[in-house]
Amino acid sequence: MIVLAPYYALRGWRRGEPHETLRQRFGILPADMTRMETPAGSLTGAEPLAPIWIHAVSVGEVLAAKSLVDALKGWDPARQLFLSTTTETGQRLARERVAADRVFYFPFDWIVPVRWTLRGIRPAIVIVMETEIWPNFLREARRMGIPVVFANARISGRSFERFRRWQFLVGPFFAQALQDAELFLAQTSDDADRLREMGAGEERVEVIGNLKFDAEPPAVGPFGKWLEGEILGQERWPILVAGSVVEGEEGPVLAAYDLAQRKWNHALLVLAPRKPGRFDAAAEVARAAGWNVVRRSKLTETAQLDENADVLLLDSIGELAGIYALADAVFVGGSLVNSGGHNILEPAWFARPPIFGTSMENFREMADMFLDSNAGIQVNSGTMLGKAWVQLIEDGPLRKRMGQAARAISERNRGATAKTLERIEALLAELRETR
Repeated sequence: MIVLAPYYALRGWRRGEPHETLRQRFGILPADMTRMETPAGSLTGAEPLAPIWIHAVSVGEVLAAKSLVDALKGWDPARQLFLSTTTETGQRLARERVAADRVFYFPFDWIVPVRWTLRGIRPAIVIVMETEIWPNFLREARRMGIPVVFANARISGRSFERFRRWQFLVGPFFAQALQDAELFLAQTSDDADRLREMGAGEERVEVIGNLKFDAEPPAVGPFGKWLEGEILGQERWPILVAGSVVEGEEGPVLAAYDLAQRKWNHALLVLAPRKPGRFDAAAEVARAAGWNVVRRSKLTETAQLDENADVLLLDSIGELAGIYALADAVFVGGSLVNSGGHNILEPAWFARPPIFGTSMENFREMADMFLDSNAGIQVNSGTMLGKAWVQLIEDGPLRKRMGQAARAISERNRGATAKTLERIEALLAELRETR
């Protein structure tokens, strides 16, 4: 800790992170966060209640946690809800979009920071979104009698293959870490089987479903409304949205856009890089390819969109999902390169059929569901993406039919939040009885 502290301090300073970030990661919490006793008379008993701590590593997990936080608030308004993140972008989105009582940074997985944080908060339960396996944290929580539940748990096929390749070396370590958790609420039966093979006890793994299906479509937002007005005023059409684009995908996306703009020279591409660290590079890639780029960060509510703009770079956090509502065709990134894919439900909320690449290991079951229902299109290159965009734009009935199928998938697979809440409620009841 002593040796690494200067490194993390320098990195945080370069990223512009507030000094509180490093303090919280070392387990030093603000005084008003340490065991805030809540009023008696809640739904779960007359004694003051320990808070519930939810951990969501970054943006995707924060969005999945939102429906669970809302459900927990409705179940027991008197209980405090703490939400931690690992990334700065996740932290920002959590503060803007999630109704948690406190938002802070997850501690480094070293014994001292973990112990300080757990002792400071003294939560009744910790809910980890998806599968952030931190061995020291799990061990210290077990020693302190604090149950840890993995909600929306998943193990991607790629991660599982890596585990099996090195199982002879890391198998016992993972088995011990997983045994320190109380419960795994898996997204799919495949995830459940992988968790059991990695060492999670048979009786501690249940299939619940994917919480991301329960997320509510976001509002278009002030910027989206402004952009919609500019699009109508300038008669821009079609609008193409490429979201969650990662390094190596800007070129293929721009090549696809070139195919579309040759047919419709008043088209507009909204390009949204997945990570803030990629904003500048993505803008440079587009400019180097000869496109006129406008950055969202340079626009104000009183500004006008440049009529000659080819690419609107969405260099902001939390606005992409609402912008899908303005799209005539979309692409969900992290899938044309070996990155595992991103959430294709966001465009589906607005009846936009998602187009995505072949690397969808993190969302394999969801991707198969869309493809089997003819509610999405899978491509393997920028050229194929461009042709798919052109096909959907030219064929209005096809676009509408696929969009309706996409939205139907997002609606009929809801329910994981209610099941998760039911299991958490039962677990808390068991704890009260044993104590």
